[in-house]
Amino acid sequence: MTAVPPAHCRVASKVACATFLAIKEGKTDENLSIYSLSRRSQRRSVLAAFSDAYRVLKPNSFCVCFYGWNRVDEFFSAWRRAGFRPVGHIVWQKNYASSTGFLQSRHEQAYLLIKGNPDRPAKPIADVRAWEYTGNRAHPIEKAVSILTPLIQAFSKRGDLVLDPFSGSGSTAVASLLSGRRYIGIELEDRYCRQSRTRLAGAAKYAARKAA
Repeated sequence: MTAVPPAHCRVASKVACATFLAIKEGKTDENLSIYSLSRRSQRRSVLAAFSDAYRVLKPNSFCVCFYGWNRVDEFFSAWRRAGFRPVGHIVWQKNYASSTGFLQSRHEQAYLLIKGNPDRPAKPIADVRAWEYTGNRAHPIEKAVSILTPLIQAFSKRGDLVLDPFSGSGSTAVASLLSGRRYIGIELEDRYCRQSRTRLAGAAKYAARKAA
């Protein structure tokens, strides 16, 4: 799960940027954890990745990016600086509050970005959707495969290569495999790489049984 994406691949990229925005001091596997970086350094690491994501995209491709609403100005600057153009916004409604402050936080959100002028999906998905809670058992911001599958099916084709540069526990890769796509996941934390391999092995067996 540490592969570098090739320079000429069609990519529908789900960027789970909030991974880098959590703060947790400490070390993992005797290496300095990414979470021990300062908040500013973490944001810079995430935002700088968009230029590389744009570079490896084939012309006329999509990028789906989950983002933190309170940093939307910084994300927009990074997207436009990289060359992306926003063409849609997706909101997932939760049936619970993930946190409470001035408001109850009951949604997740992502922007649909494009490079070039890709064809519109034959069956556009709705931009307001239901959220499925995973319990965050595998990762602090784990996303359900069922959340990601409609995105992959709408914005890529069978056989396409799907890149997740912040792969976490591998949900994007699993959704890609089960949707007949190839995948690349990039993740810095060894424990999540191991977890992703285990999940992908199980998903591959399931797909093989289903195809038999």
